[in-house]
Amino acid sequence: MLGGSSFTLFHVRGIRITVDWSWFVILFLLIVSMSSVYGDILGESSTGAKAFGLAILSALGFFGSILLHELGHAFAAIRRGVGISSIQLWMLGGVARMDRETDSPEAEFEVAVAGPLVTLGLVGVLYLIGGIAAGFGEFGHIFRLAVEFKTDAGVNAFTSMIAWLATINGLILVFNLLPAFPMDGGRIARALIWWRSGDRNKATRIAATMGRGFGYLFIAGGLVLIATGDFFSGVWLGLIGIVVNGAARGAAMQTALSSRIGEVVVADVMDREPVAIPGNLSVEQALDQYFLRYRWPWFPVVDTAYKFLGLLQRERADEVPEVSRASSSVADIVDHDRGLFVRDDTPLDALLSNQNLRRFGALMAVDSEGRLSGVITVEQVGRALRDATATH
Repeated sequence: MLGGSSFTLFHVRGIRITVDWSWFVILFLLIVSMSSVYGDILGESSTGAKAFGLAILSALGFFGSILLHELGHAFAAIRRGVGISSIQLWMLGGVARMDRETDSPEAEFEVAVAGPLVTLGLVGVLYLIGGIAAGFGEFGHIFRLAVEFKTDAGVNAFTSMIAWLATINGLILVFNLLPAFPMDGGRIARALIWWRSGDRNKATRIAATMGRGFGYLFIAGGLVLIATGDFFSGVWLGLIGIVVNGAARGAAMQTALSSRIGEVVVADVMDREPVAIPGNLSVEQALDQYFLRYRWPWFPVVDTAYKFLGLLQRERADEVPEVSRASSSVADIVDHDRGLFVRDDTPLDALLSNQNLRRFGALMAVDSEGRLSGVITVEQVGRALRDATATH
């Protein structure tokens, strides 16, 4: 359900923040529903300026909370050497797109638990803000109303918004900690099983089985809610069940493929003679001698010691004004994203979920010294999978 049209909002420390088209649907529904709630509290129409303004703040606060949760995962992954290509917000929450899987149970646990810890911190901060603003006794009453999904015309509307945000973050925390892979609780469970067994594939199979089980439970729960008249919540829970079930099934299939690939590494299947552009070449020379000659959309760029500097895309070279192309160096306009290359001793199964491999169709391979040693393409990975399948 992800992967359709998306829009880039901004960047956070080089991480692209995008929204799926479905995000706008949920944003609209949240604003409409919360306008009605604040209208009841304020004793005015749901289209009143105050009610509508608080509804917008609530919707943005909700998605801001989701973004902070995913940034918790992202920064933990980056600390562990795992690149993050983007964070995408959509109708069911958000997802941090990691360039590859973590390489140890400790790293898996750290990345998985980082998001819930951020959300737990948000609940605490929001409760503190509400307590300071209204007094902890009064805010406790407002918070209980929010937990019970009730409204009271006698309470402060702004404090009610803080209580709602604290409540929704609490629900996100509890729900995400369910051991339903690939949700956070399922990833934590996988990390613990992996740590105890020493076998990542076994841990993934067990976690994926639990994830599929929870997925079916969510779908069944959604149907029950729809049957009892709670259509919106039922559809929401059912969609979560479908997504969780599909993701868990995909993880199980990837694990099966990983076990078949065995000890194959990138160096075993990569192209060892990549065409690379010298970093000291001018943009004009790069366009004439490489892009016009080979008609490829991008090239790796290397320095005089053949160390990989980054990737140069045709669009980026074309953006340089013609009058400046002769004096502009290729090294000055390359994309330095760490997610564009992998070590040539990386296990091939680590690339199965690599987003940049899917995006560009290939990744650069470097040796232990950072020198360009080859290029690994989607076709080569697919051929290795077919060969592995044919021999099992």
